[in-house]
Amino acid sequence: MPPLRVLIVADDPLARAGLATLLTPQPGCIIAGQMAAHADVVAELHLYQPDVVVWDLGWEPTLGPADAPTGLERLAEVRDTGQPVVALLPDDRYAALVWASGVRGLLLRDVDAANLALALPAVARGLVVCDAALVAGLLPARQPALMSAAEALTPREQEVIHLLAEGLPNKTIADRLHISEHTVKFHVNAILSKLGAQSRTEAVVRATRLGLLLL
Repeated sequence: MPPLRVLIVADDPLARAGLATLLTPQPGCIIAGQMAAHADVVAELHLYQPDVVVWDLGWEPTLGPADAPTGLERLAEVRDTGQPVVALLPDDRYAALVWASGVRGLLLRDVDAANLALALPAVARGLVVCDAALVAGLLPARQPALMSAAEALTPREQEVIHLLAEGLPNKTIADRLHISEHTVKFHVNAILSKLGAQSRTEAVVRATRLGLLLL
């Protein structure tokens, strides 16, 4: 079989170098390229033409520079390209959010070379791979706990919920925040999940009760 072309994505250059060091000796694996997550990954996919992307989301996947897309937002933008992605997470806290972004593999950041090398061709062939330690993070809580206003939503999600409260559609929200509609959909899904809501209207109501919105 032809070698598997792997694109490594991570904002931390040490993480990129470490992953390249892990994967380079693996049989049938070629490092097609390395890039930072804050770069335009979608635009570069045609250049590297990888079979699979290994994406290290760092220690705080929901955080990013002010007014710049986070790693999770970038993943949401990659989703509709059909590009298989294996995401590396610090723990199961972010598993559900990352899974919602459309990845096909979820592994811990400290995954060893052998397991990573086994996961990549499986994901490239359309299979789903998930570390057992991350499965619990994908299961919905029996009763969503009410979170404090400070912990409930990220700053970007707070912007989205305020625009949802105005009754704006995804396209208008995307234009207001200068992000893609797919990214807006990702944020809306994250908001619904965090607030335990079944609809946009219910999310606005719950956010108001939590003090996240002043209507």
